[in-house]
This record gives sequence, structure tokens and C-alpha cells, in this order.
Amino acid sequence: MPGPNRISWHDLECYGLPENTTAVINVAGQNILDPKQRWSEGFKQNVINSRVETTKSLAKAIIYTKADAFVTISGVSYYKPNDKEYTEESKCEKYDFLSKLCHEWEAAAQLPKDSNIRQTTIRSGVVLGKTGGMIKQIYLPFFFGLGGPIANGNQYMPWIHISDLVNLFLFSIENKTVHGILNGVAPQIITNKEFTKAFASVMQRPAFIPVPRIFLNSIFNKERVKVSTQYIFVIFCCN
Repeated sequence: MPGPNRISWHDLECYGLPENTTAVINVAGQNILDPKQRWSEGFKQNVINSRVETTKSLAKAIIYTKADAFVTISGVSYYKPNDKEYTEESKCEKYDFLSKLCHEWEAAAQLPKDSNIRQTTIRSGVVLGKTGGMIKQIYLPFFFGLGGPIANGNQYMPWIHISDLVNLFLFSIENKTVHGILNGVAPQIITNKEFTKAFASVMQRPAFIPVPRIFLNSIFNKERVKVSTQYIFVIFCCN
């Protein structure tokens, strides 16, 4: 959007980043959870391009600046869902659309080995906040008493509050020893069932009836559902 101290992607391609740039953060990306968007091949390509191509553009532009830090975001979908405990050191192969997206997203952010710019990638869990994301999608079903755990509800739900995610970005910029991968997840490991119980309690609504996974898959597509119902045990281990 136009405004003071703002540049467009076109400006970035033509003129690069401002000379006084000290740090770059990229969180650009098509909203995967947007219920108005059909999970088509075109939408999936937009999801990829809005993340990978924007990251490539910034990675290309930042090397011509005197910036100290380049911070990008990815997702815990990088890790394969199972009961294994994952840390920042864990390596995983590509296994589905979201996993491939995270791998390509992170690869797009890589700077030349001789670059002096400190690089950090935050693999974020499900972002929670009152005004958007997952909470916005499930608010009405829970409000009308139709909320419930997904299937048996035992799947782990790596999450982070939006305020903590913002602070993690600031932490990555301000601390010159921080670099590499950070898992952007809360220290509390919870399951979908535990989250459902807590959210229903806050809203003072019942939430006892399990929601069949096949029902959600038929409405939102299984890849989109996976974003908020992953069996991933992720912990934050930054020293």
C-alpha cells in the first residue's frame, strides 16, 4: 500500500532496498487458512509464489546493503508429523505440499556463503491471536456450541501467540549471536483436545463432540486442515 517509507515489490526490483536498511524481515504470504479461497492448483501456486518469490527478491536485494540481519519465517510443517520430538537441529525430507513449501521457502532465503549478514529463519507453529488466523476460523463454530476436538484430539498442536512471535523477530534482530533456525513455538506442549477444552472454557461453550477429520477434509481440503491439526512435537531450544 502507498505511504511514507513504504516501497512496492516493483520498487524493490528496480531500485533495491533503501541505503539505510539495517535489518529485513519477510512475513509475506497468501493466507492458507482463507476459507473463501478454493484449494485449487492456482491457489496453491499463489501460496508458493507469495512466499518463495518474495523471499528470493529480498535475499537478492539485501546483499547490496549494509544490513546486519535478515529474518524470515517458515513453518513447523517442515517436520514430518509423528510422535518424534523435533528441535532446531532436526532434519526432515520433503513429504507433502506443505513440507515442500517450507523447504523451498527456506532455500529461497539462503544468502551467499561469503555474506556478512546474519540470517535467521523462524519455523512458526500455529499463530494464535484474537483478530485473525486460526482463532478467527474457529470462533463462530465454538460460539454456537459446535466446536470440538479433531478426531480423538490426541495430535500435538505446536502454537505461538502473535505477540510472542513478534518478540521472537525482535530477539532475532537485536541479539547479534542469534542465527540459523529457531522453532517459533510455545514451551507448553499441548494436544488438540487440550486446546479445544481451554478455548471452549474461555468462550463458556460446550465442546464435547469430536469433529471427524474426513468432514473437515471435505470442506477445507486435507492440506489446509493439516495446518491446524498436525501430529508434530516441536520444542524451542535456542540457547
